[in-house]
This record gives sequence, C-alpha cells and structure tokens, in this order.
Amino acid sequence: MLAPLLIVLLGFIGLLWSADRFVGAAAATAWRAGMSTLLVGMTIVSLGTSAPEIVVSVMASLDGVPDLAIGNALGSNIANIALVLGVTALVVPIPVRFSIVRRELPLLLGATGLAGYALANGHLDRLDGVLLLVLLVFSLWWLFRADSPDDDSAGEIPGMPLGQALAWLAGTLVIMVISSRALVWGASELARGLGVSELVIGLTVVAIGTSLPELAACVASALKRHHDLAIGNVIGSNLFNMLTVLPVPALMAPGATDPAAAGRDYPVMLLLTLALGGLLLWNRRGHLGRLPGALLLASYVAYLIWLGGAGLPAASPLE
Repeated sequence: MLAPLLIVLLGFIGLLWSADRFVGAAAATAWRAGMSTLLVGMTIVSLGTSAPEIVVSVMASLDGVPDLAIGNALGSNIANIALVLGVTALVVPIPVRFSIVRRELPLLLGATGLAGYALANGHLDRLDGVLLLVLLVFSLWWLFRADSPDDDSAGEIPGMPLGQALAWLAGTLVIMVISSRALVWGASELARGLGVSELVIGLTVVAIGTSLPELAACVASALKRHHDLAIGNVIGSNLFNMLTVLPVPALMAPGATDPAAAGRDYPVMLLLTLALGGLLLWNRRGHLGRLPGALLLASYVAYLIWLGGAGLPAASPLE
C-alpha cells in the first residue's frame, strides 16, 4: 500500500506545480495569438486538462472495461461542477460574464442532452459516438466563429513571447498528464483493494483524479484573476468530456452499459448542469460567490456518500 500512496503524493505535487504554470502560458498564448482568454479556456486549457480523461477512456476501452470510461466521463463532469467550481468559488468568488450564458452554456446543455440520448437505451454504439463527434466539430466551429479579442485583460497576461508561451504550454501539459496518470494509478490500486465496481471507480477515484487538473487550473486562474479561464475551463472541459471522452467507448468498445450510469449518475450530472446554468443566469451581472460554492461542494459530498453506499457492496467485474 505504501507504493500507491507515494505515487499519489508525487502525482499531486506535480499536478499543482504544472497547473500553475500552465495557466500563465495559456493566458499568454491567448493574448499573443489574438484570442480571448475565454476562448483559450474553452479550447486549449479545457482540452489540455481533459487529456487525462481521454487517455483513461482509451485505455479502459482497449482493456475491455468501457464502464470505467463511461463512469470517468460522467463522474468528471459531476466533479467539475460540484467539486472544482465549488472549491474555486469558496477560494475566490468568480465574476460571471453574460457571454458565457449566451454562447457557451447552450453548447454544454446540447452535449449533455445528446449524451443522455446515447445512454438512455442502455447501449452505446458507433452511431452514438459519431453523433457526439459531429456536435464536437460544430461546437469548435461555433466557439472560434463567435470569439472576439478581450483587450481589457491585457494587464493580467504574463509578458512572454509566443514561442516561449507555447513551449511552456506544451511542457507543462505533458507534466500535468503524467502526474494525473500517476495519481489515478495509485488511487485506483487503493480503491480496487476495497472491491469497488469499475463504474464506481470511474465515477469517484478516476473522475476525481482526472479532474484535479481542472481544479488546480481553475483555482490558479481565479487567484491570478483570469476569471474567464476558470469558468471557461469548467464549461469547456465538460463539453469535451461529453464530446471526446464518451465517444471513445462508443467507437472502440460498443455494447451494453451499466444500467446505473443512465439511471443514477446521468440524472445527477444533468441536474448539476442545469443548476450551473441557473446560477450563471441568476448571477450574470454579479459573481459566483462562496454560498453557491459551498452548496455545490456539499452536493458533491452528498453524492459521494450516496454512491459509496450503492457501490461498495458491488463486486468488480474484473474479479
């Protein structure tokens, strides 16, 4: 048990160090390339911090455990809203821009609805994966088409050349992915010793582990006052989770899914996504403060308790 604990600790340290520098490099890249910080949060940062989920999903599908990949996608979205935004809002209240509500939120709601349609019949097939990827292409086109430079954030952007910013972006992204994978491996080894099912492992240990880049990046962004990166990262990460992570098991390992995914976990993700939309609409001229953050975090703790009670007695399908 000592080796997995040590790997978890090293992964966590590497994650926090790289995430802090990744945010600065992403903000510099956005400014030097003429992109808004909101767009870079929705694309570069979101895809970068979603890379661990994509890697885990591919590996799980290749290993014949698609339920772990599905649990990772759903659990990461739940963790991103309730854990990541909850903790970030508790640390630093997050200003909310109406452009997020107008442009990015409908895409997330559409992706969430399409994911629900794909899971509803208890079977993920290649057509479901193709539909999700088509929506991904449309979403990227829409985000780039609707983007406009954010000149008022110039004073907050680190002063580094574009080449240097891209080098830091790539280097820290690699460290983030490696650190996340190390953390997830160590935590998964510990969890499997408890006899937890693969779906529950995906929803909890793997989802929390792969959401740590989002948590570290969002807290770092909020502390550096790159608030568009913080909000944009969560919405973008959830969008990518539905449209890049979920299609992997659909395309690589199509077949029946665990009924609990559609009957228990997807409704939780849907309710949290709708709650996020309601908070953004209500606070579109204000900020996401500590009270909503505390409520989001409390809801995540309640979900984990519920999930633990339902999942601990289950036997792992690998055993």
